[in-house]
Amino acid sequence: MADLSLKNINKIYPNGVQAVFDFNLDVSDGEFIVLVGPSGCGKSTTLRMVAGLEEISSGSLTIDGKDVTNMPPKDRDIAMVFQNYALYAHMTVYENMAFSLVLRHEDKNVIHEKVMQAAEILGLHDQLNKKPAQLSGGQRQRVAVGRAIVRNPKVFLFDEPLSNLDAKLRGSMRRELMLLHDRLKSTMIYVTHDQTEALTLADRIVCMSDGYVQQIGTPIELYDNPVNLFVASFIGLPPMNFIDVTVNNGKLTNSYLEVPVPDRYKATISAYEGKTVVLGIRPEDIVVGSTVELTVDINENLGQNTLVHGLCKKKKITCKFKEWAEYKRGDILKVDFKSEKIHLFDKETTKVIATK
Repeated sequence: MADLSLKNINKIYPNGVQAVFDFNLDVSDGEFIVLVGPSGCGKSTTLRMVAGLEEISSGSLTIDGKDVTNMPPKDRDIAMVFQNYALYAHMTVYENMAFSLVLRHEDKNVIHEKVMQAAEILGLHDQLNKKPAQLSGGQRQRVAVGRAIVRNPKVFLFDEPLSNLDAKLRGSMRRELMLLHDRLKSTMIYVTHDQTEALTLADRIVCMSDGYVQQIGTPIELYDNPVNLFVASFIGLPPMNFIDVTVNNGKLTNSYLEVPVPDRYKATISAYEGKTVVLGIRPEDIVVGSTVELTVDINENLGQNTLVHGLCKKKKITCKFKEWAEYKRGDILKVDFKSEKIHLFDKETTKVIATK
């Protein structure tokens, strides 16, 4: 196990394109960090710089207080699990898991003990004599994880390891990774574009966009208190609804909406009097009521929940109700926004408006 510190990390390619800007993060010993963001945001590049697979253009990286910025990958004591498994097709599961230890010329008895321990942790005992082609996608990913475990590294790095699996297997593997982290107590850095994985796995999330860190915090901090419109829109499924409103004498108004300014914004909203701001409200924080008239467009029943997609004038709004509903296209539905759950953002800077 180890702690990490990334200070002012930048990645600039020879053609002048900058992929990562001033990345700063301190990772505690045993912490599970998830880097999340859309494709091209710089998360995998950052992970590869930690691994030593990409050169750090400027800044510093330390592991357990030791500067490894220019150290080759083999000397960093990290193990990386890739999206495509990267297993050797001609080797058995046992041989794949043992391969890195064989290259290090470790004692055969030590190798066997480590492989069997990893197989026990991952439930691979019955698969050790099989070739990768005989395994399911989930089993292959467990082998890739096992190959990392046997090395007993200071840091585990995961680069979108579940993206090639179907939805059911992704859910199963997420649970296995949570159990693995709890058992090993190891420092882990995990990259994904799937915000569900980020919310369920992370001790802390690093949300990135266009090479910049947008927000770092616990899953509930990013969900309940996003610092800008990007984080608010990216974290949460279905995504947050956004509505342009004008601040007018203690009220938020437009042609189809009039709601009071939430109490927590009353001390700071005066600076926006007469200006347009962005109101954000999550689908689950909209309830059947009397304030806003919604014309139903699509009704999606999801068992215990129902997603209702509708229009307020021409503005698309999504509601998430905690019951089975049978609304039809064209039905008129009146809803309320939970005042304490309303978020307000500066339309120009996209940053959240300060609360009292």
